[in-house]
Amino acid sequence: MTAPPHEAHPARPGRPLPDTQQGMRRRNLARVMHTVSAEGPLSRAAVASRIGLTRAAVSTLVDELIRSGLLEELGPERPGRVGRPGSALAVSANGPAGLGAEVGVDHLAVCAVDLRGRVRSRAVRYGSNRGRSPEPVIEQLTGLVRQVVAEAEDEGLWPAGLAVAVPGLVARNARTVVRAPNLDWHDADLGALLPAGLPLTVDNEANFGALAELWLGDGTPRDFLHVSAEIGIGAAVVVDGQLLRGTRGFAGELGHVPVHPDGPQCACGGRGCLEQYAGEKAVLRAAGVEPGEDRVGLLAGRAEEGDEAVVRALHEAGTALGIALTGAVNLLDPEGVVLGGALAGLAPWLLPPLRAELARRTAGPVCPVSVSGLGPQGPLLGAAHSVVRAVLDDPAAVAERA
Repeated sequence: MTAPPHEAHPARPGRPLPDTQQGMRRRNLARVMHTVSAEGPLSRAAVASRIGLTRAAVSTLVDELIRSGLLEELGPERPGRVGRPGSALAVSANGPAGLGAEVGVDHLAVCAVDLRGRVRSRAVRYGSNRGRSPEPVIEQLTGLVRQVVAEAEDEGLWPAGLAVAVPGLVARNARTVVRAPNLDWHDADLGALLPAGLPLTVDNEANFGALAELWLGDGTPRDFLHVSAEIGIGAAVVVDGQLLRGTRGFAGELGHVPVHPDGPQCACGGRGCLEQYAGEKAVLRAAGVEPGEDRVGLLAGRAEEGDEAVVRALHEAGTALGIALTGAVNLLDPEGVVLGGALAGLAPWLLPPLRAELARRTAGPVCPVSVSGLGPQGPLLGAAHSVVRAVLDDPAAVAERA
């Protein structure tokens, strides 16, 4: 895997920079990058106007970013503007890219996203990972990473970092999967198994799904509860545009909130957890449907045909989701709830009972529930975009490695 030599370390976006002259320069480079990324193409003058610096100061910063391959000039701005036209700036279509990877219970996926947010390469492997030890799973994931990196390099990109989404508890600011019940993993240090040489982040898949919704969603509020599902059910809480991680980084385990305390045994060791009623496996079992490759599509198709067992199973799942979410909504008072992951494809049947439970049980005004447009792609995209955001947050660090 080709990349500039540097030490691997967690690269979570938004790390504060030191309050020094050098720190100020780095912050201003980040302000330029974020402005051009969000609003570009823009001239130097337009960037200066937006961030409140002089044109000369911005021009110096822009020149540095162009030399580093993070910005590029597209030529004169569109005609019709008063005065001499400036050169339009955009984030580079080549150069650094964010690598996102996902370890799912029944699949592995990797993608490369450029600084403009475009997916430039993608690889997926389907097959059950349940009960497999981490070593062979990560070996296969590494193969997909190498494949995506090679394809990205053919297009003039190089990996700025790797972020891995996993369906389990991840120690805060670490790379260890403390517990992933649906994989049967315990204290798995993915940093020791993945290739060295890239900044590495490992995080819960629901967290990355929520970040993808925040960054890529259409009209997503800055305070929301994101619920996602594959085999299990996860959640993430976003407050004022930031993840609420909890003391140890374990916040958001909605799937293991008890819905019926005397219910069936759960893989986590508890009883009657939400996953036992609204997880994919539970819904398939209740619907009498055999697991297949496109489980969500199969359930949706049967429900559209009016299959009573499937419709009933989805109604029960939506009810269980509503009961579990009521506690979170009453406790956190979010602006809204976003349904993502595999659940998004079943929203027409899940939402009515879910909303009914929220309306019946919520102490305050009814919390709106929307459906993610990203669906099951959210965690993978969120992982890749977290690396891109880290580049925007501290472009000087990337330039130093290039």
